[in-house]
Amino acid sequence: MIRLLNRLKALVAISGIAVLVAGCGGSTNPPVAKADVKFGLIYSQTGALAAYGKEYIEGFNIGLKYVTKGTGSVNGHKIVVSVNDDAGDAAKAVTIAKDLIGQGYHIIGGSASSGVALQVAPIAAQNKVLFISGAAASDAVTGINKYTFRSGRQSIQDVLTAKAMIGDVTGKKVLVFAQDTAFGQGNVTAVKSVFTGATVTSLLVPFSASDFTPFAKQAKDSKVDMIFVAWAGATAQSMWQAMTQQGAVDSSTVVTGLAEKATWPIFGTAGSKISLLAHYFEGASSNAVCTNLISEEKKMGSFSDLFSPDGFVTAQLLARAVEKADGDTNVDAMITALEGYSFLAPKGQQTVRAADHAMLQPMFIAKLNQSGTDYTATLVKTLSAQDTAPPQK
Repeated sequence: MIRLLNRLKALVAISGIAVLVAGCGGSTNPPVAKADVKFGLIYSQTGALAAYGKEYIEGFNIGLKYVTKGTGSVNGHKIVVSVNDDAGDAAKAVTIAKDLIGQGYHIIGGSASSGVALQVAPIAAQNKVLFISGAAASDAVTGINKYTFRSGRQSIQDVLTAKAMIGDVTGKKVLVFAQDTAFGQGNVTAVKSVFTGATVTSLLVPFSASDFTPFAKQAKDSKVDMIFVAWAGATAQSMWQAMTQQGAVDSSTVVTGLAEKATWPIFGTAGSKISLLAHYFEGASSNAVCTNLISEEKKMGSFSDLFSPDGFVTAQLLARAVEKADGDTNVDAMITALEGYSFLAPKGQQTVRAADHAMLQPMFIAKLNQSGTDYTATLVKTLSAQDTAPPQK
């Protein structure tokens, strides 16, 4: 009997040691690593909108560093970015998007071209992936489908800013002078919808045009009260030279958007005669996020410019979607996370309108000052996100 008891005690002791060892072994197992999130960025690294692309990608990289606190990860998911050049070509962008989706990408984003965004958005819907459109301004991007969001402003927000600058337009004649592109056509539609009570006509210039003299003469001869100029890309300087030489800037009130800093000298002597609406320029806003953007740009030997905030906001939306959905595989959860999302961006407080994914944001009115060959922009007025909110469709 004594031997039996001793044997039982020994077995119990051994079992206790086994349990202890098993428990210790379990506590040292490393945590399971979370899956990487693949983000396919499609933007204009080359082509007519390459300058915009540079601003956008710099803003995105700074924004990604900011939202991940320098770790490159969100909620344990490493963000792996595939950078692709669409050269402003919609067909090329669609091919890239399809290829990325075929590789298993659930989030794609980018593009400064409205034509590109309007072609990629349906691809995102067809394949049920999230698309964060970049600086593309066409109003048609807003509400195009539930999978598409935008990080920048849209044309009608420019137009609402312009309207705030000139007041009552009843009985006035307004000419929209723009390129014959999705961006230009979108501005025509926006002006017609906002400038109610005015007679609105348009003069659309072929995107391939290089001689703008005849178009500038037509603008002057139109004898309208206001010329609303919507222009993008490398031909802006030649266009403004023609508008100045033909006297169009002296014949009517001319309103246009303040583009990237490198273009400011293109206004020449017309600069002080033009009323400027602004999406963004360094000095337009002041907050902690904007300070970070400006500081990081300076470290790179650069400066924050027109579309830098759009890239930064793309990173903010990406981080929000991944954090709330705990990854990128649940696209519906990412959509829910972004709808109604309100956050502090470089421009100020911004909100994704849940109903149609419009990006509500402040807009600015600016004045361009010239001193010799130097040009500086100063803030005249800030319009709130509510003041420039696009009407819901």
